[in-house]
Amino acid sequence: MGLDRAIRFPTGQTPTWEAVRTHLRQVGEEAPLRMIDGLPAFPDEAPDDVWKELRVGMTAGMVTVRRGVDSLTCIVWGNSETDLKTAWDKLCWACAAAGGGVVDTPGGPLPADAFARSAGISPS
Repeated sequence: MGLDRAIRFPTGQTPTWEAVRTHLRQVGEEAPLRMIDGLPAFPDEAPDDVWKELRVGMTAGMVTVRRGVDSLTCIVWGNSETDLKTAWDKLCWACAAAGGGVVDTPGGPLPADAFARSAGISPS
């Protein structure tokens, strides 16, 4: 069973993968892609503009990102260790920061800066 967290974009547009990746670098993650829409990807490959699912190689393991019409959903295994859950938080933050989105949390939606504070993320 997986844990998922949605990031919603009030503008109706999701950010590009390159914008998300730029934000990930601010928190120490290179995040090479492992799969794009179910097909293997080269680590430096960028998805086309109509991608639906990415498998992202984070330092602690793999995180899946699914794109909806006006949202991105980040998913990890429910039994993930602390380091992978931290990587998941970083990816959620990067998605929100890259596109002016809000992260759905159990306590309600949070903009990127508030989510970073709540998750202990310190972008450089």
